[in-house]
Amino acid sequence: MTTSGVRVRIAPSPTGEPHVGTVYIALFNYLFAKKMGGEFILRIEDTDATRSTPEFEQKVLDALRWAGLDWKEGPDVGGPYGPYRQSERKDLYRPFVEKMVGEGNAFRCFCTPERLEQMREAQRAAGKPPGYDGHCLHLKAEEVTARVAAGEPHVVRLKIPTEGACEFNDGVYGDVSIPWDSVDMQVLLKADGMPTYHMANVVDDHLMKITHVARGEEWLASVPKHILIYRYLGLEPPKFMHLSLMRNADKSKLSKRKNPTSISYYSALGYLPEALMNFLGLFFIQIAEGEELLTMDELAEKFDPDHLNKAGAIFDIQKLDWLNGRWLREKLTPEEFLDRIFVWSSENDRLTEGLKLAQSRISKLGELPQLAGFLLANEVGVKPESFAGLKTSPAETLEILQTAAADLEKILEWNVETIDAELRAISDRLGKKLRVVTPPLFIAVSGTSRSLPLFDSMALLGRSVVRQRLKVAAQAAAQLVGSN
Repeated sequence: MTTSGVRVRIAPSPTGEPHVGTVYIALFNYLFAKKMGGEFILRIEDTDATRSTPEFEQKVLDALRWAGLDWKEGPDVGGPYGPYRQSERKDLYRPFVEKMVGEGNAFRCFCTPERLEQMREAQRAAGKPPGYDGHCLHLKAEEVTARVAAGEPHVVRLKIPTEGACEFNDGVYGDVSIPWDSVDMQVLLKADGMPTYHMANVVDDHLMKITHVARGEEWLASVPKHILIYRYLGLEPPKFMHLSLMRNADKSKLSKRKNPTSISYYSALGYLPEALMNFLGLFFIQIAEGEELLTMDELAEKFDPDHLNKAGAIFDIQKLDWLNGRWLREKLTPEEFLDRIFVWSSENDRLTEGLKLAQSRISKLGELPQLAGFLLANEVGVKPESFAGLKTSPAETLEILQTAAADLEKILEWNVETIDAELRAISDRLGKKLRVVTPPLFIAVSGTSRSLPLFDSMALLGRSVVRQRLKVAAQAAAQLVGSN
């Protein structure tokens, strides 16, 4: 244990490409631990078995390591309070749930999905907020016992006080009061015996001796449920801090539908991790103009958790570009600069594998930049006229790009084989031959109709870069449709 006793954690779900918002929250916790002489812990919250994959977990670890963060305990390094994957902790939660049921603070609910959907429809029709209506709250003990004994599927729900409000102090928002009648009777244990996020989160934070929970402001409304679980279990809750979400310049939520949000995207484009951490760290400190260029140690030194801004963190890409440029020019020696270029171009084997793919397609080495340069480019300059020579109509081209963008998102593992299979399935769904579907995609990812093999190129570029290029290409194709 540390001298300060402070223990903080980052607990991402491995259900997709690691989001820049995850690193933003992780950085706050890391700086907080560093400032307080505490410990920073990584826990993987993989209770969503349908979407969590080992590939995405590895991407989380890689993204956080790339960002320069390291943890004292975690799934890859172990520690005294493991295991650090929720899926491996399943048996730890039930005793806590049964204690709450036994003491009348939680109840078994036998409502079918059909009944719950009818209930929600009726609530929507009446203009009421959705929430469990308490149908199973007052079942007699004998009936509950009999139905459980008969093997009837059920969940366990949290009992909520009927009057008053939950009052607590938040490290960012100060004193907060949330009426109990606005809090839902949350499911704690699912029918398959797995805990929901809320139950697992509280039990894990308790067992891992977490002292401070710093997370995004979207979790503020969940605090009453968490405090109630702590109270029912006779446990001391941690100190909560809810950080303002990262937003676009127009104050809309930062989402992959609008902007690139994956760490792998910023890594692939050649942003330095130090510059990205510098950019994100500026949201947590007070500095004068001219003091913007800061290392991790300097950020920790200036970090002040008592004066946090709840106005919102604006993800200003121009400021990030400016900081990244300064890091490249001012912080790296020429030798370090060259090293970074080699590391960056070797990421995901883009350069070496791309050059191998080019070998059978060139007659002179001087053709390489034009043929394979798109693998390292920030953007490939797709415009409406880029699609002019295709056999597909503008409307068909747009349909292909939009369908591919949406359906490729569903691939759990990103590699040549899965991309090949999905694009063939897309061709079947669209009722078109594969050779008709691929030309618009060639242009989208490479900027030209003559390029390296499409499936291999998409695998090398990575999911997040392909996502952005398809989005840009669809916008260009939409202009072509609009002008016809």
